[in-house]
Amino acid sequence: MTKPLQVSEDILPIGEFKAHVAQVLRRLREKRRPLVITQHGKPTAVLITPRDFDLLRERSRLGSAIAEGMEDARAGRVLDDDALGPNLEPARPKSRR
Repeated sequence: MTKPLQVSEDILPIGEFKAHVAQVLRRLREKRRPLVITQHGKPTAVLITPRDFDLLRERSRLGSAIAEGMEDARAGRVLDDDALGPNLEPARPKSRR
């Protein structure tokens, strides 16, 4: 996963980014730390590698699924083992003998 941001190295004005795009992208791949791009002294974008973006999305989906499951449990939208069995039968593949 992405390494933590180092403020002294990982904040870059947009002008410097534009002037050195190839070097900046190479450094991004090598260091695997997010890079904050600033415009007029304010953060405007964060660059991460595609791999790290995919990992963030995967973690977000997992977190959302867990939160949804917890909400279902709190609301009583759950099945006990006896009720679950018949619901799984149609999805279970037939065993070959």
